[in-house]
Amino acid sequence: MRGLLRDLDGKGGGRWSYLIGAESIISGAGAGLVSSVLTCPLDVVKTKLQAQGGFNPQRDQKFYRGLFGTLGTIWKEEGFRGLYRGLGPTIIGYLPTWAIYFTIYDAAKLKISYLRPNHEEDVVSHVLAAMSAGATSTIATNPLWLIKTRFMTQRIQGSFKGERYKHTLDAFCRIYQKEGLQGFYRGLVPSLFGITHVAIQFPLYERIKLFYKKDYPDDLPSSKILVASACSKMLASLITYPHEVLRTRLQTHEILEEYSHLKRPNGSVENPYSKNILFDSGSNDNGSFLRRKKISFPRLRDTLRSILDHEGVRGFYHGMGVNLVRTVPSSALTILTYELLMRQLTSLTRLKN
Repeated sequence: MRGLLRDLDGKGGGRWSYLIGAESIISGAGAGLVSSVLTCPLDVVKTKLQAQGGFNPQRDQKFYRGLFGTLGTIWKEEGFRGLYRGLGPTIIGYLPTWAIYFTIYDAAKLKISYLRPNHEEDVVSHVLAAMSAGATSTIATNPLWLIKTRFMTQRIQGSFKGERYKHTLDAFCRIYQKEGLQGFYRGLVPSLFGITHVAIQFPLYERIKLFYKKDYPDDLPSSKILVASACSKMLASLITYPHEVLRTRLQTHEILEEYSHLKRPNGSVENPYSKNILFDSGSNDNGSFLRRKKISFPRLRDTLRSILDHEGVRGFYHGMGVNLVRTVPSSALTILTYELLMRQLTSLTRLKN
């Protein structure tokens, strides 16, 4: 930290800043890889529970029920591969997400604390750093998480004519063709609500670590890191969980398309490429052709109202139990892996210098 602060003060070289950034990127990516592989089955269960209901035309028929019921259904319907559906996009998503997050978080935390009295890290610096890192990583990686969510919910969507994707590149191309660039950012607003999640989780994690530092002035043992990360993650999840349901519903909700039949009066044909017609889907036997009048993406307000009307407040907490079972150990593994990798990389850097 002293090296980076000297650099910020203009008295040191830029090498320390570069090395700290490289360490954060490598450690964050490694943490994301380990966590995504080990907890993917629980992530699939959680996503399926979040997505069913609400906008499902058969919402009264719950296909997935609870942790073990959902695991059993996936195993029966899709086999072992079903438990790791979306693993590719998940890994592709987690690596840059945590690499970006921890890099921004560490840099912002140090820079903000440098501006604070006595250059000390406090709750304010932790909250601002967490929010900055959360917003940056969320905006940068939202398309990857949307594709991951689509993969994990394909079994549900298949029951009412949802898209089915072969692989990540196929999903990317088909989403772009059908929905355009804006399709990749469906659910971004509730995802940004997740900034409140990290604004609670990481400052609390730092405070718990500080508490343990009284007994462990040097490096914290792994058990204490696990406790600190698990407790902070659980509290943050309980408070901010509804935004995850909103994000999942927005990302998996079918696009609403309105069609109308255009007659051919006196043998003439209305131009299907006029400004109010998006495409001509072809003529039929009765002398008319179908045009798409409008593409409608689900809105956050409508999603909120639909969940409240059809499912009540409980609808905002679908899959929360499974989510805690997944995210708490996932977060603990991610942060522990990150801390241990950072510790090793920092030691190697010091030895070389």
